Amino acid sequence: ALDVEDLREDPEGLRVVVRRSKVDQEGRGFEKAIPHGRFVRPVALVRDWLTAAGITSGPVFRPVSRSDNVRQGESVRLTDRSVANILQSYCTAAGLNASTFGAHSLRAGYITTAAERGADLARIMDQSGHRDPRTVVGYIRRANAFKGHSGSRFL
Repeated sequence: ALDVEDLREDPEGLRVVVRRSKVDQEGRGFEKAIPHGRFVRPVALVRDWLTAAGITSGPVFRPVSRSDNVRQGESVRLTDRSVANILQSYCTAAGLNASTFGAHSLRAGYITTAAERGADLARIMDQSGHRDPRTVVGYIRRANAFKGHSGSRFL
């Protein structure tokens, strides 16, 4: 549901205003910082998408027609179902069981990977929007199940 107007350039990346989300049902809104990145480079990818699609205002993420034209208009945006369909088509192309993946998989994967790479719980929660650390700790425990295992020195 992001609009171009929700994106603010910053020397360190991109500041994104999230107007409403699963963790902000009242719509108070909050800001997320997206770093430039060294591997995925999300800020550059968003810029490239906006340029290639000719998007200067309105919805950031829009459907692409079968003839590879980006749909235009202030009310034309991807739905949550469209995101799930896109994700599942890429999972299938990668040889994965697409039925086991959904939009939540992206969130869970982000949290798990951040934990595996040693990110601080509070910083993970800043990005995930979780209010209860117990939920995030569940992901972290799974991510670190073998790291520093109590039996690793004698099993």
